[in-house]
Amino acid sequence: MPPIALFYEHPAWFTPLFAALDRRGIPHLDLKPEGNWDPSVVSAPAPVVFNRIAMSSFLRADEHPIFDAMAMLDHWRRAGARVINGADVMAIDASKARQLSLISSLGLAIPATRVVHRIADIVAAGEAIGFPLVVKANIGGAGAGIMRYDSAEQLRESVADKFLPTSVDGVLLVQDYVPARDGTITRIETLDRKYLYAIDIAGGGAFDLCPADACQVPGTAITMTVTTPASQLIDAAERIARAMNMDVGGVEVMIDDRDGTPRFYDINALSNFVAKPLDVLGWEPHDRLVDYLESVIEGASR
Repeated sequence: MPPIALFYEHPAWFTPLFAALDRRGIPHLDLKPEGNWDPSVVSAPAPVVFNRIAMSSFLRADEHPIFDAMAMLDHWRRAGARVINGADVMAIDASKARQLSLISSLGLAIPATRVVHRIADIVAAGEAIGFPLVVKANIGGAGAGIMRYDSAEQLRESVADKFLPTSVDGVLLVQDYVPARDGTITRIETLDRKYLYAIDIAGGGAFDLCPADACQVPGTAITMTVTTPASQLIDAAERIARAMNMDVGGVEVMIDDRDGTPRFYDINALSNFVAKPLDVLGWEPHDRLVDYLESVIEGASR
């Protein structure tokens, strides 16, 4: 049995991670959420399981693995595996509503938001928020399931025409459209609940600001620049990672151009790191990730 299983569904995102493990000589089982599993069989595929299931997997297959994977990860934990970014982390990763609740509970600012599960409640939620606003899918990925509305009339028309985002769990967020200062958001990456690096991402107003190679579409105007956030933002990201029990992941924040308030709005437990890291950062974050994985493997073998 290899010491670690990589549990993933995207065919290309983790090639750099596989290469980093191979360079270090660490055997790994590459495991996809296919087939079926028996909940009465108490076993795990490896002593350590690294969960890399993406929330955007529903965009690639109607029969997506999100909910099944949560149950499977919890089963493997019960069988004695050390699961990195386990079912508890994935449950929050899979709910923007839970993310915002967690962030707010730490005393950090979020965009004004109302959570709804009935279309009939959307207009009232929008009137409570004010315009412009966005309606978001609770489970999203790669900017999917986000629409902007600039007036109550526009929102009412969308509700009447049933032209709204949909979420695979039936939950939507009605949220203030925050004008990000300089059109830029900051993604703060954490590893083992500590600051790893941060980048500023400017996307010309786009909602899909995924920074990895495999997310990029030729011709898009997304730019990425390494940055060092203010110490209070780094501290906030680490607090979020600790509160969520997130082993590896990114926290996204933007500065509200209206009043200068940092507003945290998204947690992404699937960090596949920045495209061209040597050019952007000057070092390879996958090497740091493999250092961490080695330490977890050693701990699991004791």
